[in-house]
Amino acid sequence: MNDQPNAPDRFNEDKATFTVKGSDMPDLDAGVAAIRDVVKTLPARPGVYRMLDARSDVLYVGKAASLKSRVPNYAQIQQLPKRLQRMVAQTRAMTIVTTETEAEALLLEAQLIKRYRPPYNVLLRDDKSFPFILLREDHDFPRIMKHRGARRAKGQYFGPFASAGSVNQTINALQKMFLLRNCTDSFFSNRDRPCLLYQIRRCSAPCVGRISDQDYGELVEDAKSFLSGKSTAVQKKLGVQMEKASTNLDFEMAAVYRDRLKALTFIQGSQAITAQGVSDADVFALASKAGTVGIQAFFIRGGQNWGHRSFFPAHTKDVPEEEALQAFLMQFYEEVPPPKLVLIDRELPDAALLAEALAERAGRKVRLKIPQRGDQRKLLEQATRNAAEALERRLAESSSQAKVMRELTELFELDDLPDRIEIYDNSHVSGTNAVGAMVVAGPEGYRKSSYRKFNIKRPETAPGDDFAMMREVFERRFARAEKEDPERRKGEWPDLVLIDGGKGQVSAAANTLEEMGIGDVALIGISKGPDRNAGREHFHFPDGREELLPPNSALMFYLQRLRDEAHRFAIGAHRQKRAKAMGTSPLDQVPGIGPARKRALLLHFGTARAVKSAGLEDIMRVPGVSKAMAQAIYDHFHAGG
Repeated sequence: MNDQPNAPDRFNEDKATFTVKGSDMPDLDAGVAAIRDVVKTLPARPGVYRMLDARSDVLYVGKAASLKSRVPNYAQIQQLPKRLQRMVAQTRAMTIVTTETEAEALLLEAQLIKRYRPPYNVLLRDDKSFPFILLREDHDFPRIMKHRGARRAKGQYFGPFASAGSVNQTINALQKMFLLRNCTDSFFSNRDRPCLLYQIRRCSAPCVGRISDQDYGELVEDAKSFLSGKSTAVQKKLGVQMEKASTNLDFEMAAVYRDRLKALTFIQGSQAITAQGVSDADVFALASKAGTVGIQAFFIRGGQNWGHRSFFPAHTKDVPEEEALQAFLMQFYEEVPPPKLVLIDRELPDAALLAEALAERAGRKVRLKIPQRGDQRKLLEQATRNAAEALERRLAESSSQAKVMRELTELFELDDLPDRIEIYDNSHVSGTNAVGAMVVAGPEGYRKSSYRKFNIKRPETAPGDDFAMMREVFERRFARAEKEDPERRKGEWPDLVLIDGGKGQVSAAANTLEEMGIGDVALIGISKGPDRNAGREHFHFPDGREELLPPNSALMFYLQRLRDEAHRFAIGAHRQKRAKAMGTSPLDQVPGIGPARKRALLLHFGTARAVKSAGLEDIMRVPGVSKAMAQAIYDHFHAGG
């Protein structure tokens, strides 16, 4: 049976996909039977296979140089580790996609793991996109800015950086060194005098002609050189310019060059991890203890350290360390462009194949290397130490977190340790721009990809009625859960719901769930104590009971953090909605009015109010507004008049 739409677009041509159902027997024999049925139809070609359970959810994604040789191994139960035996016992169907090469199969495997996040694959937990510095070149005066996501804008990208903080620090230093603008094109085009950044010597004010095109272009080239690792040449050039200005008694200009040199020295000296002897490379070292794997990554670009980050992949128990590292690398480079050199601390099962796949993705050669001596070895040893230390901290935090979760389970009378905790809060100002917010936490921390905001929009929800807002949020949230996961098997149902509020909010939420026929969701309200005293929070049960915790207990601090995170997210969503509302105009409601016509009308009349009161002939005089459009605008504002 052809199931081709399931494969990413780049693998659609001349590929075959087969799905074969197995028996519905809930035991190991059923899984083996499903696999053996698939084996009969498999070609001796490279490809990717997916193990599916009885609900067609993906259990595992794997790749093979020869599907016909690889897949039958799963039917040899005695030769499989316990983890894969459990997977086979749940398998009821398989989906197969063939590819032209094994490297293509490896790339496709990483894409599908990211898409489906199967429970038996090693998973990269931290799936946030990495920040880059973008030197945007679609303007006469290129702009320097922080960038995340798809690299579609015209310009040069430098990165990845380990965190937004390291990007911001570097951009601040680059502004001091090269005086490049970071304002939007709209802000740039509407300036008639320099902004504050010019006054504090962080911009050369090209918007008002304080620097020529040629001189600004020279600054841009210097910035590119610095970000490409040629900082010594830039430093020497600035030194010569400072000396020349001083000789010419232009002390003000000499002070500008001095400050730029100081900024360059600062960013060179702020790198805690030396990258001497290494130009462009990523460094990865793995540490393992008590079934937990930690991977430390260093990012070196242009001989500069652009930060480091610790990763703790999921589903690594009983997985060999070298397989865990290889799976991690393929998922990591699904979003991040690989450098020319990747330093690793151990041999990988398919190192040559991984290098080939990364080279295909990068469009140039990528080398995997285990350094044995020199600067590269020192850098790897530093990454290894950091990996071990980060893992120790993680395990210590996990131990204390496990204790807190046990106390929480006992306090709120839960059946088991909660895996998913949802926290709700509302935010509004006198009932306007009302927003409900849901944040999600688990044993490993916040799950920000699961956060949700709810624009309060039902006519029956009275402005400022917190109870009605809570009812609307709960109805929408749990109606969707009932529709998408009625059997509660996808892990999207909460084990505990916390509400920022007292008896009234808890009662509104509990009544809503009861009306929906949902009576098994643990529900707790958190309210401030007397005089809204933080540290004396009351915990409200649906049956009217209240509990208090000692002010300095670890559980109290944990619950406060959960409540405060929901509050932060709700306020942020409210402010975004309010800012958007403040930026709207009556002209936005007129059919056929886009940004260009809106701008023409405002330039002609000055304000939207003036447009509303204008006569038909006046509107017809606006450049770019036809007679028919003028009539439509006039009729919109004078309907029924």
